[in-house]
Amino acid sequence: MKYSLFLILSLSSLFFTALSHPNPFSDGVKPKPVLDADGGKLQAGVNYLVLPVVRGRGGGLLPANVNDNTSCPRDIIQEASEIQTGLPVVLSPVDDSTGAGSVPLSTDINVKFFTPTVCSNETVWTVGRYDALSKQYFVVTGGVEGKPGPETVANWFKIEKVESDYKFVFCPSVCTTCEVVCKDVGIYVGAKGTRFLALSDTPLLVMFKKTFPWGATTDSPPLPPAPVHPAPPPPEASSAVANSLFYASVLLPFSFLLSFF
Repeated sequence: MKYSLFLILSLSSLFFTALSHPNPFSDGVKPKPVLDADGGKLQAGVNYLVLPVVRGRGGGLLPANVNDNTSCPRDIIQEASEIQTGLPVVLSPVDDSTGAGSVPLSTDINVKFFTPTVCSNETVWTVGRYDALSKQYFVVTGGVEGKPGPETVANWFKIEKVESDYKFVFCPSVCTTCEVVCKDVGIYVGAKGTRFLALSDTPLLVMFKKTFPWGATTDSPPLPPAPVHPAPPPPEASSAVANSLFYASVLLPFSFLLSFF
């Protein structure tokens, strides 16, 4: 029996195709890695800003409370200004052994925002239910990291190359018996001008800018320990100071006593 990816409230509102998703690397061809804006390989577990390639149409991505007033933000929006970089994301491939820690093209990945807050476990991207009012499938937070299979199929995305740029797509291969919709990830502009992340026929072309590599491995040698210098000895009092102290403590009281005789 096929599992149905029930991302919607009405199956007739979107085109679904029953697909068989073989492992794209089963033929032994090593996948090409995704490259960041500086030309380095995109690394799993490292923080990257997802920035638009096209200038003048918004900035980076971040979670926000727009449609739902929840304790942790569920919507994913694009910053209004291109100078706003949003929050960094961390990418986790389904099979990290394929790229020796790097993130390959065309492979299932989890995407989550890096945010050191109480909502840090609520930031995994997932495809939400069909919104009948806007007729959109929004990409939201609240997914589950790892555990590939029918129950988590909505949480897996891929990065594909578009000439020299990249795009996110939703076309998971973690479930070979699921009916899924394969769509690009793009931007839907709401009634008030808010730019929501959503499944789209027009992809959001992006690049990845490395921020801080917390949790990442590095080939650089460790820094040497800071040198430890012994504390300098206390300075010795000069002879003039010593003579002054002797006069004040001994000779001056003695002179005072002699004044009575």
